[in-house]
Amino acid sequence: MSAAAAEPESSPSSSSSGPRFTALPTGPHLLGLEGTGPEEITPFLDLAESYALLSRSRKTPRDVLQGRTLINLFFEDSTRTRTSFELAGKRLGADVVNMTVATSSVNKGETLLDTASTLNAMRCDLLVVRHREAGAPALLAQKVNASVVNAGDGMHEHPTQALLDALTIRRHLGRLDGLEIAICGDVAHSRVARSNLHLLRAMGSRIRLVGPPTLVPSAFGALEGVTLYDNMEDGVRDADVVMCLRVQRERMGGGLIPSAREYFSLFGLDRARLRLARPGALVMHPGPMNRGVEIASDVADSPQSVITEQVEMGVAVRMAVLDRLTRQREKAA
Repeated sequence: MSAAAAEPESSPSSSSSGPRFTALPTGPHLLGLEGTGPEEITPFLDLAESYALLSRSRKTPRDVLQGRTLINLFFEDSTRTRTSFELAGKRLGADVVNMTVATSSVNKGETLLDTASTLNAMRCDLLVVRHREAGAPALLAQKVNASVVNAGDGMHEHPTQALLDALTIRRHLGRLDGLEIAICGDVAHSRVARSNLHLLRAMGSRIRLVGPPTLVPSAFGALEGVTLYDNMEDGVRDADVVMCLRVQRERMGGGLIPSAREYFSLFGLDRARLRLARPGALVMHPGPMNRGVEIASDVADSPQSVITEQVEMGVAVRMAVLDRLTRQREKAA
């Protein structure tokens, strides 16, 4: 059952807490979800839910970030995440600037620390960073006075993706505790999988990591609440949620996975395998999808798929993140 559609009577409360924002001398930041607990996640998801309802009713409070500047600094290509942060900032009244790295000084040899110094001189309030290297957002957070949001760093974390996944699941199933969630595909190279492992386990979900041994590190099997499967049928059987991860085609040449056709035959989510999950099980994917590789088109477009709702919830979650960071910075001032 999806969440009730009643509209909130006012904007989200400024008293709500959120994920464990990292407090540094430069201010509050969202760099990852490791160590975050239900006492932080639950009220944050409540806030994000309020923003989801406000967005649907087109009643978002544009004064929350009025007079503030948000810079999207993406060192890797992105459509969903960058656009989502841009919409989130604009719906809250921020001035949003998208920096294109391909045409910036970074592409001309400027170091990350030089970039931090330049951005600091611009006096932006919020800095959203995606970088190919793990730890880059954390480094910037130590050098700039803006609040930094990690929008994905290497194979480390992608915290807002895990938050939007959790919100989507909760809206449909009403809870996270006790759910059986199968995460299928390239776990080894997935920052999405790592952030979801931190968050969903903290909320009491039981996680199945499903895929070929070359893409599912055995070390994850030592984590409490995690079970590894190298057989797709066993991995999705009786699952409440089946989340497919993008297979990075460049890995096929490295011998980590077979051809796209063979991978789909062994680990692709098709209707026959979905029928092994619990009735009404949710189908998820962080995008972009490789149809016919990790997921069949008819499954991606089926009534059980909440993939487009994940995109919608992404804007609401990122509005909540920007709201929390701004209010925490104001409180600390």
